[in-house]
Amino acid sequence: MSNIEYRQNFPLNALDIVRLFESSGIRRPTDDVHRIERMFANSNLIISAWHEDHLIGVCRALTDLNYCCYLSDIAVDRNFQNHGIGSELIARIKAFIGNEVSLILISAPGAQEFYERIGFERSQYCFTAKRSK
Repeated sequence: MSNIEYRQNFPLNALDIVRLFESSGIRRPTDDVHRIERMFANSNLIISAWHEDHLIGVCRALTDLNYCCYLSDIAVDRNFQNHGIGSELIARIKAFIGNEVSLILISAPGAQEFYERIGFERSQYCFTAKRSK
């Protein structure tokens, strides 16, 4: 898809993120704008995708830039899905962190095939401690 601009660590408006999350299908606490603000304020690597000055995609990560990078969110507006935007967001994260840093994520059930298609390997060693909300 043409006319897509990618920005790294560009300041994002929490209401734009909420709109994007809701239009992408990702499940996040969009009823709590302040929590969304804090989620992004405390992340150190964010790649966003823009079409005509509208936020249409975002990839949010936490990394030490030396050993591991946790990919916490990837969301693309449904109207722009299946055009390579999600793959490009992840490619830009990978390019930034380099080859010595592992990229780790927990997939939503419906996204597992996407991650395998773009080169991620399934792991049987993932553990989570569930949050209260």
